[in-house]
Amino acid sequence: MYLMHHFLSNSRFSSTHSAYIANITTTKEPHTYAQAILDTNWQKEMDEDLSAFQLNTTWTLTPLPTGQKPIGCKWVYKIKYNSYGSVDRYKARLVAKGYTQIEGVDYF
Repeated sequence: MYLMHHFLSNSRFSSTHSAYIANITTTKEPHTYAQAILDTNWQKEMDEDLSAFQLNTTWTLTPLPTGQKPIGCKWVYKIKYNSYGSVDRYKARLVAKGYTQIEGVDYF
């Protein structure tokens, strides 16, 4: 068994860099909507992203044609850090699973 601490060391990092690493390793990004909805920071970011869709008229709701399945979507979460390693902002994006589309069936 090879333990990483036998080969890697933080001893050569500056105190500032060590603090940065400590800060970014203590916060975790959610992997699912169920995890994110429990945190008000993520709730706010998801609301802002949906508001931006409406404000920019990025999408319009239309009836689904008979026999067609809707394209799925998912939330992607990312924490942005400043140079000191503290949280600068939370970023949530709703993305379509476009890879499930078939040319000529789902789009022209």
